[in-house]
Amino acid sequence: LYLKITHNILNNIMMDLTIIIVSFKSGKILDRCLSSIDAKYPVIVVENSQDQTLKLNLEKKYTNVKCFMTDENLGYGKANNLGIEKARTKNVLILNPDTELKKNTIEELEKFSSKNPDYAIIAPMIYNQINKGDDNLNTNNSPYEVKEVKGFAVMMNKAVVTKIGLFDENFFLYFEEIDLCRRVIKNKKKIYVVPSALVLHYGGKSHDKTFDFQMELSRNWHYMWSKYYFYKKHFGILLSIFKIFPNFISSVIKFVLFSVLNKKNLKKIYFCRMNGIYNSMIGRKAWYRPQISQ
Repeated sequence: LYLKITHNILNNIMMDLTIIIVSFKSGKILDRCLSSIDAKYPVIVVENSQDQTLKLNLEKKYTNVKCFMTDENLGYGKANNLGIEKARTKNVLILNPDTELKKNTIEELEKFSSKNPDYAIIAPMIYNQINKGDDNLNTNNSPYEVKEVKGFAVMMNKAVVTKIGLFDENFFLYFEEIDLCRRVIKNKKKIYVVPSALVLHYGGKSHDKTFDFQMELSRNWHYMWSKYYFYKKHFGILLSIFKIFPNFISSVIKFVLFSVLNKKNLKKIYFCRMNGIYNSMIGRKAWYRPQISQ
């Protein structure tokens, strides 16, 4: 017993990385992600849908997982900020539930970070994009600098990013990682992609398929809200209106068209899009939530 406790203490001291996953109605999808993570790494799951059963099952099945329940659906950025604040390591790796790590993904990220301790953000290469004409694909497999990365799998230097500012919690969903990357570059810090570190991303599969339509409505509402807010924040009102106006007109036209054609689901989708734009333009918070019972 003494040897086991000593081993665990030394192991925790050696670990310099905490993995953070935000879940919302993720169910069994989360298992695939967690199963791809070496048990020596601590994992923080921030559970946004108040699923107490999920918490109990995860902490029973995975000895390295600690699941934190939220009182409400905090959204992607705020929930990740909560996980980052609870992490006690120098680095944090943010993953979406619909990702799966390859065998040496974390080791390759850690290898690069140890040689570049002043980095801000490092991202793995999307395994799905290999040999598919991805513009970010570096054929010599060497790490390279970029101006932004996708938020479903990013490793952060906690001290550097915290000083710059974590995710803007005004974003409920979408554009929060683009906003963060823009602030990182503005502060003259570095963002890298490490091609030797590979991750699979299944895309839009972070939740149980039972909730697909309600989540689709939520995605459309928040994408439009966040797009306007992002451009307004970084480029001012005039450019943000210029960027969003075609989306608003298109949404209105399609809403009317699908109303006439009695296409109820499509009508709801385009209503959400124009409603998200409207609420963002008049300065309302990102209030929309998927209509899903607990």
